[in-house]
Amino acid sequence: MIAALIHELGMSAGVTLPEVRVTDDGSRLPSVYQVEVAAAVSVGAATAAAAAMLGTDAAVDVREALAAFRDERYFRIDGEPGELWAELSGDYRTADGWVRLHCNFDHHRVAALRALGLSRGADREAVRRACESRTALEIERRVTQENGCAAALRTQGEWRADPRARAVARTPLVEVTRLPASPGGSGDGQPFAEGVSHPGERAGGGDGLGLGGARVEAGASRRGEGSRGSSPGGWEVKGALEGVRVLDLTRVIAGPVATRTMAAYGADVLKVGAPDVPEVPGLVISTAFGKRSCHLDLRSDGGRRALAELVEGADVVVRAVRPGALRVVDELVDRTPGLVSVEITAYGPAGGRGFDSLVQMATGIAWGDPPRPLPAQVLDHATGYLAAFGAIAALLRRRVEGGSWRVRLSLARTAQWLDELGKGEPVDRFDIAGSLGEMDSGFGRLTYVLPPGRIGGRRPEWTSPPPPQGADFPTWRPRD
Repeated sequence: MIAALIHELGMSAGVTLPEVRVTDDGSRLPSVYQVEVAAAVSVGAATAAAAAMLGTDAAVDVREALAAFRDERYFRIDGEPGELWAELSGDYRTADGWVRLHCNFDHHRVAALRALGLSRGADREAVRRACESRTALEIERRVTQENGCAAALRTQGEWRADPRARAVARTPLVEVTRLPASPGGSGDGQPFAEGVSHPGERAGGGDGLGLGGARVEAGASRRGEGSRGSSPGGWEVKGALEGVRVLDLTRVIAGPVATRTMAAYGADVLKVGAPDVPEVPGLVISTAFGKRSCHLDLRSDGGRRALAELVEGADVVVRAVRPGALRVVDELVDRTPGLVSVEITAYGPAGGRGFDSLVQMATGIAWGDPPRPLPAQVLDHATGYLAAFGAIAALLRRRVEGGSWRVRLSLARTAQWLDELGKGEPVDRFDIAGSLGEMDSGFGRLTYVLPPGRIGGRRPEWTSPPPPQGADFPTWRPRD
């Protein structure tokens, strides 16, 4: 089932992936949903796409994929866990059900308190009392109007009647589309020559494969000649995306997981942030392995110029914000030819703020009294690995067909997919042994979950620890 689903994903994205060998020792996380299938398929698809870049085989282990889906739970700095949830974040009983408030960022906490008529210093008990006297939908509406984040617990039937659900249902799980050509616009671009990634370094005529709109076969973009290492084909796992520049404009889990996955296969990933943009303390470190980090102030002319140069030099731009939230980036992407633009949202075309835990509530995935959330941030992690798959699939197609590409995913669509995989009796059988690594960093000794998957029999790896935020210049590394 897992291998067949991975194959179907490749076909839907226009690429033929290598066959994926699946290993399953029976590990499971306690849920009525088939979390193990979602984990293995999403990780396996990203792994297979990376393998296709090198024309080699791929493998995924179900237990390793499940470990990756819980990596923030096992992450340690000098043996201490990172902070994941703020005091006021959580589920609250309402007059007619349940609502979840997401207060990890200070401005979202203030918005929630304002919506509930509470002072900035209100504690969890005060929030509990305020929620008990209101309906769940009323709280969701008021918090949203205050630019905060909340979600009422719905049944799946109630969610299917929601306009957002109807819009999401019309979208693919991973949408990979070529943008139409326009003069000077992002749809322009010829096929890319072997080993050439940068939009400004296109070679007319491409690599001679001339597939046009045909499906890209595994190995069509093999880069073995430009890689190093002792693997059977003379390449390293990291060579799969070596020379590919990925601009990371994401935070929290789904987007950072996508770009971290690409870093494990050798991409030059540069995360852009700002000193005044909040991050979740534990997550901003645990999702930054293999990346570089810079800060830009997009309110300044210099910051906007630097961003424009980064976009112009990138191969992939990954965004994980609600539609229209970064218009300056939208404009840059639209006028830069040859880009792969990856867009991750909470609720798809209808828009709206949201995070994994909120989408679980809104879509009915967490239905129960009290709510029964998934045993991991499954929507985030699955969407992250699927986004990495979509980005690499688009790179494979760009090498052959040229042009610019858009990849779109949403947490709500991933929730629908998870539900479609079916349900069963919960089984709790999981052991993290053998899935953890350690690395020294400027933050201390880090314990982390190793990257899952194998290509050519070898595991991907991060060659550098997470950097301090803003530690790097906003420039790309020279290409080899």
